[in-house]
Amino acid sequence: MHLMVEDTNIVLHADPTKVLVRPFDLTWHTDDEEPSRTERVIRQVVDMSAEDVQQELDHVHRDFAGRHGRVREIFLRRSSEIIERAGLPLERLTQSMRELLGAYFCQEYSYASAAVTNPSVTLHPDQENLLPGQQRILITMRTVGEGHISSIAFREGIIEDCGRLKLEPDPPISTAANFVRGAQNSPEAGITIARSPDCSISETVIFPMTSAQAGGLEDMRLTRMRLEDGSYIWMGTYTAYSGHDIQSEMMITRDFKQFEMMPMRGDAVRNKGMALFPRKIDGQYAMIARQDGENLYLIKSPDPLEWSKGVRILQPKYPWEFVQIGNCGPPIELDEGWLVLTHGVGAMRRYSIGAALLDKRDPSKVLGRTETPILSALEEHRDGYVPNVVYSCGAMRCGPNLFLPYGIADSSIGFAFLNMESILKSLV
Repeated sequence: MHLMVEDTNIVLHADPTKVLVRPFDLTWHTDDEEPSRTERVIRQVVDMSAEDVQQELDHVHRDFAGRHGRVREIFLRRSSEIIERAGLPLERLTQSMRELLGAYFCQEYSYASAAVTNPSVTLHPDQENLLPGQQRILITMRTVGEGHISSIAFREGIIEDCGRLKLEPDPPISTAANFVRGAQNSPEAGITIARSPDCSISETVIFPMTSAQAGGLEDMRLTRMRLEDGSYIWMGTYTAYSGHDIQSEMMITRDFKQFEMMPMRGDAVRNKGMALFPRKIDGQYAMIARQDGENLYLIKSPDPLEWSKGVRILQPKYPWEFVQIGNCGPPIELDEGWLVLTHGVGAMRRYSIGAALLDKRDPSKVLGRTETPILSALEEHRDGYVPNVVYSCGAMRCGPNLFLPYGIADSSIGFAFLNMESILKSLV
């Protein structure tokens, strides 16, 4: 059963031209008396004449300044890190020398060369200057680059008349969010990062910053959280992968200019796929999560960073989900109850998307669920990095429709509008 009102025919693909400037590290110490590569490069740059420094720096800027924003600032910030660690006297270094030194310890990284996938969507914080019938939206994406490292990217757009999608133009440059100077950044307690002041949200990428994130930031489920005073913040759960272990973390922002990235605690955070309700229930935060690899649980907590075991509410029931089920993003509040999009894994490890409806006052009560998927991989979408997969990290209500961005074969992203009344009628 497919309840698609309109497939937008917009597909986002992997793009090797999307590049960031990232730190490039060399060895600092050796087992013998010879200088390390880092020390050798530093000495060679410091010993260059002013003319040679400027000539090489001009060459670097010719090749790279047009591909990146604020490249001089990036080089200077990187050189400050190197200079501090090496204990170099600043008075010996001209600004051009510092810039060039920073360039030697930077590299381009193609952050979306392998895949873009597993999107979520929320209302944009800026709803000004829109025409009647328009809503500005913000899409998060998992982008995968060299070394299979995942990062979080954004794309802004407008939905018109609850049934047409218009994405803002793809920005020509991308810039990684960076640590906020002066913030008490700690891998254990959390970090504060910010986007560059002259970059749009769509130009901003959140790249792994801590050792717990070194292997990637995966599958953000972004929630627009209504606070008791009627204001909103955005809270996004994601999986931090160290390269060996996973942990669930939370991103919190009020304006998408500054972001708090914090590890979560408790027995329930050892698994992927935690999705936060968009408001408190009975005075507590609430989460839909999978704790045992195959079933869905309702968890409540007074602390958005502390989550312990909850109540099992959904388990595999129908053939399309016999292997396991999970959520496809934060619950959506309707008059009829809480709509939870689910993913199910069936024969041949085929991923499909279904739905369940939870009681509005007591979300541990399941009012209905779909016997068959509401969206499965179309024939033209079956092939990719992981075949036969459709997957989403969050949809949104848009008038009579459900706007659903979805990952295709862990490789690309498609968009569809589904009729809400048809979804509700399909629940049993």
